[in-house]
Amino acid sequence: MTRRATNKTLQILDAAEKGQYGVLAAIAYNVEHITAFVRAAENRNSPLIIQLFPSALTQTPSLVHAAAAAARAASVPISLHLDHAQNYDQIKEIADSLPFDSIMVDMSHYEKEENLERTAALREYCHARGISTEAETGRIEGGEDGIMDTGDLEGILTSPEDVEDFVRAGVDYLAPSVGNLHGDYGPKGPQPDMDRLHGIFKALNGRARLVLHGTNDFSPELSKACIQAGVTKFNVNKLVLDPW
Repeated sequence: MTRRATNKTLQILDAAEKGQYGVLAAIAYNVEHITAFVRAAENRNSPLIIQLFPSALTQTPSLVHAAAAAARAASVPISLHLDHAQNYDQIKEIADSLPFDSIMVDMSHYEKEENLERTAALREYCHARGISTEAETGRIEGGEDGIMDTGDLEGILTSPEDVEDFVRAGVDYLAPSVGNLHGDYGPKGPQPDMDRLHGIFKALNGRARLVLHGTNDFSPELSKACIQAGVTKFNVNKLVLDPW
């Protein structure tokens, strides 16, 4: 069977694009989060992507296996994704030894050419092990717990040329920079460039699924507009953690 037919994240997001709906990709920090996420997904009969930060693998090594077991036992489609993996050698070690369905090979802290070179090499390495890959095009401003501090780096919006470059690099999911932020948006709230987002989806032309980071503060109306623009994976963090 092909990787597309067996990889759970690919299956979930291919179905989302075909059905024109979005899927939450939620960061888990402990077993209680994982349990709550799975129960919520089952109660809503909804697919889900459980995400872990690389820092969780050293702070709580058993968490990835607990998440993988919960995903396998769920009555709805759930996959396990490593978010913002930024260490080249660590990504290879993880791909060799841990049960992730997909990995974000985040080389966006490098300049574009090195970003592309490293992304393509890691994509090939992961694909050979049945793992699908996500990459960030441009550079999304802001920072989050668990990832490298990029607050001092200038945000770079994604261009149509970026899309072609990363499609050639062979990634399965593209996370563009369209005015979305990691962290808080401030009093004005999120104001993504919807024309740019539509253009990126058109440029992808079905060759990769579209991901949006920093969607914690998105209203239901804005989320629906993003789905209409082609987004299938919505990364959230504090949205599902604040009530805790």
